[in-house]
Amino acid sequence: MRKAVLLGATGLSILALATAADDARACGGCFHGPTEDGDPITAHRMIFAVSPQQTTLYDEIEYSGNPASFAWVLPIHGPVTVGLSADILFAAMDASTTTTIVSPNLPPCPSCGCFDAPSAGAAADASASFNGGGSGQVNVISQSVVGPYDTVQLQSTDPNALTDWLTANGYSIPSNIDPIIAAYVQEGFDFLALKLQPGQGVQAMRPVRVTTPGAGVTLPLRMVAAGTGAKVGITLWVVADGRYEPTNFPAFIIQPSQLVWDWNAETSNYTTVQQAAEAAANYATWQVESSLDLSPYVVEQPVLQDEASTDYLAVPADDAGEAGAGETADQARAQDLATVFPGGENGTSVRITRLRADLSQAALGTDLVLGARSDQTELSNRYQVTQSVNAPACPAVPNPCPPCGGYGGSSSSGGTTEPAAPGQQSFSCNTVASDSGGAGMELVLAGLLATSFVRARLVRRGKR
Repeated sequence: MRKAVLLGATGLSILALATAADDARACGGCFHGPTEDGDPITAHRMIFAVSPQQTTLYDEIEYSGNPASFAWVLPIHGPVTVGLSADILFAAMDASTTTTIVSPNLPPCPSCGCFDAPSAGAAADASASFNGGGSGQVNVISQSVVGPYDTVQLQSTDPNALTDWLTANGYSIPSNIDPIIAAYVQEGFDFLALKLQPGQGVQAMRPVRVTTPGAGVTLPLRMVAAGTGAKVGITLWVVADGRYEPTNFPAFIIQPSQLVWDWNAETSNYTTVQQAAEAAANYATWQVESSLDLSPYVVEQPVLQDEASTDYLAVPADDAGEAGAGETADQARAQDLATVFPGGENGTSVRITRLRADLSQAALGTDLVLGARSDQTELSNRYQVTQSVNAPACPAVPNPCPPCGGYGGSSSSGGTTEPAAPGQQSFSCNTVASDSGGAGMELVLAGLLATSFVRARLVRRGKR
């Protein structure tokens, strides 16, 4: 199985066309030929980077099958810039925003001791701080080679002509996708088509980046429905100057008060709460997992430090397309980071909002529209659970507790010292070894001190 990342412009949706794929996941629309029994698409991971200057969409793709059958068709607005990206960018984005569930703080167990044990409140505080063209015509706008891909940007006002062109050039389009293509054509979309060059294997697939000028907040989902099952999971990171959330889909946030920690299973009911909210909305809702102000460096650091990775490759001059010049692997990496974080070099933070959904086929009939939220406060990715079940029991404490007698935490018998049983040890009593002659030694010392005191008194009287 091979991963790739597909990045597109505003108003961009992804259509991956395959006639002999055994499995393909996390692509816009993957199609299998009539003789294929491949599994449907079950998940997408996308990054949507929005700035006043440009809009960029990444979509991670996993694909295995006949490489000659692999292709994407993406609806776009106007000419776009195509480049190579890397899988490691997704890994870094995920690690920086992953949801963390923190178990509740257990109160301290009761114990025997000479002094008062720390209060439950103090223990909880310490624990919390630690967990810190014209009709019928297809215009070819541009053609280029990008890494292992042949790419072409097309324009047409006739969906039949566009479909005929794609079919004639090796793109197999199922008939049930024709109405979707026709709708995008009617709405004024152009198309970007990518496919592996002849002789390239699946292992040669590289992540792709596609960017368009200007800001955009629409993520077409209609073509995502192709190749998916009853529902498809999508994780979406929105990188912008503020908190963006769906405006034409309902959204929900899981509150820590909804969570219960099971000490036996060492996990919470987070997934159960999540699935219940999705089912209640007929799988047509988005969860806002977090919205964090982060320095781009948090994501860039693991990408920059992965010196041994082959995720970024040099781009030969012949493959540079309209750019006209090649790039080293380091230059390709720097360009990719500058694309996802435009202006990030000045050290300012960006807002990364993490969304997820399990959308039904019916929900995929509507393109996602994002909008800036009126409340721009951060939403933490750290969920502190306060409720729990199956909490571990404290060790039994004798009633009454044995007295400390200066030797708290230990008991004496026959001149030897044994540690106190669990749950009987004091928080503050020092354990002292028992000595059968200890009492006698104390009496001797007391006598010596008394004698010295009397002698001193007599000396002072004599001097008078």
